[in-house]
Amino acid sequence: MTPAARVQAAIEILDRVIEAAKGQGAPADRIVADWAKANRYAGSKDRRAVRELVYDAIRHCGPVPESGRAAMLALAERDKSIAALFDGSQYGPAPIQPDEPVAKRGFAPVWLGKRLSASDVKGAEGMALMGRAPLDVRVNTLKADRAALDLPVAGEHLAAPNALRFEAGTPVDQWDAFREGRFEVQDHGSQLACLAAGVRPGETVIDLCAGAGGKTLALAAAMQNAGRLIASDTDKRRLSQLGPRAERAGAGLVEQRLLDPGREMEMLGDLAGAADCVLIDAPCSGVGTWRRKPEAKWRLTPERLAQFAATQDALLALGAKLVKPGGRLVFVTCSLLDEEGPDRFAAFLQAHEGWRADMPELPLGTARGQGIRLSPFHHGTDGFFVARAHLPC
Repeated sequence: MTPAARVQAAIEILDRVIEAAKGQGAPADRIVADWAKANRYAGSKDRRAVRELVYDAIRHCGPVPESGRAAMLALAERDKSIAALFDGSQYGPAPIQPDEPVAKRGFAPVWLGKRLSASDVKGAEGMALMGRAPLDVRVNTLKADRAALDLPVAGEHLAAPNALRFEAGTPVDQWDAFREGRFEVQDHGSQLACLAAGVRPGETVIDLCAGAGGKTLALAAAMQNAGRLIASDTDKRRLSQLGPRAERAGAGLVEQRLLDPGREMEMLGDLAGAADCVLIDAPCSGVGTWRRKPEAKWRLTPERLAQFAATQDALLALGAKLVKPGGRLVFVTCSLLDEEGPDRFAAFLQAHEGWRADMPELPLGTARGQGIRLSPFHHGTDGFFVARAHLPC
């Protein structure tokens, strides 16, 4: 492909990404992958270049662009070498016309930028959300030790006791150590959130929103495979991924429970008042993961944000029913919006008499409300809010 043809391909992909974002369709990475499958003439360098153009344009634009061309024109205003490729050549984009639409730059749509600013996410803090995330892994202490793990590339030791960092794109999934379950891919911030749970061998622990089980496996390692660890979720597809991952990791104590939305206690009733710890990694806007999914900023609406907050309130109330006296509840969201973090935790404490905030002691983080905030700008992690409460005996 010529450089101009790469730009035109990126424009066409961006058109699909924008349409999907408006209609809650396929994510950008799937759209890019579908394009690559349908255009096998594009070599690996072409595919990589097109992908980088697509994601650079998404990161560069704040509000949802009018079109893929408008998004690429915004990128061309910053990079004149891209502007020169609007040359009308075969397979390339048509020449730039005076006064044609150009997407607005920024890190978020205007309404969302205001919400983030009210949560002290602005300027450099906001722009860090549009950076590129590194690749972090967690050494699985059921099978390995960070100091002794021999890998093809030496990773950077991070603050979490079993965390290593590599450059984005490092093919860690091709390494023998990964196939053998000696490490798992997990963002450093996610690993720190698991530390806040403070789980110990022999405890009864519930990962209430386990998803595909990344945090579940971290909890299993911390528990040294001793005790009860229940992984539950309402998403059958995601929860089904946990079984093979747990087997590879040697996490033999994991029990899975598929929940029916709104009727969760039917599957969890036997655990009421029995858990030493309940971890709630609640569904949220995902603002903290924009470095990996930048088009997510175009999918969020005020209505969806309100729905997430209501879900978080419901999950906190559900989790409280499962904790025994002397136990603890850990609340996590991958968001930097106060309405999905400190505000929800404060509302929970106000509505549930007897519960007390218990500020987690983590090697990284900044106090936010009665919890801890982790952010790309200050801590080099995905964005997280982490809070813990205990129920006195």
